[in-house]
Amino acid sequence: MARYKHPSRKQRLVKKGEQTKWAPFWTVPKIYGKGRKVHPGRHTTVKRHWRKNKLKA
Repeated sequence: MARYKHPSRKQRLVKKGEQTKWAPFWTVPKIYGKGRKVHPGRHTTVKRHWRKNKLKA
């Protein structure tokens, strides 16, 4: 990728980067109940890592 990124491309990359965060921790007891231990990343809709999945931006 270019050293100097165009602002619109940079904005797309920022948006995609925000979509890869885990869901909030309080969603686990809300969905499964108090006793269940589940990783909050399971509730994230878009899972993407910079090494594994490339972005067509």
